[in-house]
Amino acid sequence: MKKIGLGADHGGFALKEVIKQHLSEKGYEVEDFGTYSTESVDYPKYGKLVAHAVVDKKVDCGILVCGTGIGISIAANKISGIRAALCTNVTMAKLTRQHNDANILALGGRIIGDVVALEIVDTFLETEFEGGRHSRRVENIESCDLF
Repeated sequence: MKKIGLGADHGGFALKEVIKQHLSEKGYEVEDFGTYSTESVDYPKYGKLVAHAVVDKKVDCGILVCGTGIGISIAANKISGIRAALCTNVTMAKLTRQHNDANILALGGRIIGDVVALEIVDTFLETEFEGGRHSRRVENIESCDLF
């Protein structure tokens, strides 16, 4: 089973806890990088912690949650080698894995409910990268890190 890195700010804390329990029940190994309460914190810290864990191969992939999922995904995408994708539905989760080989899923704790979030998480984790023509495109994305 995959080892999943989780991170959230105060706006995503509650959903992160739901996701953590869900993943544990499914047998995934989970590393929680925080935050650990609803006390106000700065989301870039948690996005970067999980992103570095993914790049350093301490975890297989990451899941990040902030109020909208936007800020924390922007922070994570600043780290070379990260392809964090904000998903609001199952189709987006499936396609970002198939076509973009996304290695971090971002969710909005104030945007989607728990049931939909868990469906998105499961889809993201169960979908494989298709490769083929998509590999060239991912390589093009990665080459942007050189500039």
